[in-house]
Amino acid sequence: MIDDHPMIIEGYKNTLLGENQRDYNISIDVASNCDDAYAKIVKASNTTPYHLLFIDIKLPPSSDGKITSGEDLAKTAKKLLPKAKIIILTMHREDHRIHNIFRNINPSGFLIKSDLTSVELLLAFNTIMSGTPYYSATVNNHFRKMMNNNFSLDEKNLKILYHLSRGVKTKNLPDYVSLSLSAIEKRKNHIKELFAISKGDDQQLLEEARKRGFV
Repeated sequence: MIDDHPMIIEGYKNTLLGENQRDYNISIDVASNCDDAYAKIVKASNTTPYHLLFIDIKLPPSSDGKITSGEDLAKTAKKLLPKAKIIILTMHREDHRIHNIFRNINPSGFLIKSDLTSVELLLAFNTIMSGTPYYSATVNNHFRKMMNNNFSLDEKNLKILYHLSRGVKTKNLPDYVSLSLSAIEKRKNHIKELFAISKGDDQQLLEEARKRGFV
């Protein structure tokens, strides 16, 4: 279990050990930052591999700066522990973040902390251990919105929408997206055409992007 809040870890442990002790022989290691988590993952890959990893997204980065988040840790774990099931737990509920985590990690479980109860955590654990993925309500809602689209957007287009939604002006987008201003304008116009609002302004663009689950 990887999370930098001890009370959250205790909550997870108490939930799983209380109800599941009869069904599973559960042994839990804990890490609160990227350095400790990486060391435990490497050790497990050389000794007894973990069956399951609970990984928070927002974590103190590694001392060398190479691992900056739980997302980086999860990608490392997939390489070193390919049979381990990964459960992502996070406060981030933005569609852009959910989309990127699925694209980069494709976890067995994805739980938004604000959706979570002890009952749902237990259900997620048992569902995933039986071989079936489990996603909490916010994540499932993201999927429903995405299924209504008959097209997808690439990473740069998603970044444009994400930074616009955070209040970044179009003229400043080249500071956040590795494209020239003219290339960004072309991409924005193309997205508007896909959304059938070719004459719309940025506010209409963002409203439509939210409806479709892109931000």
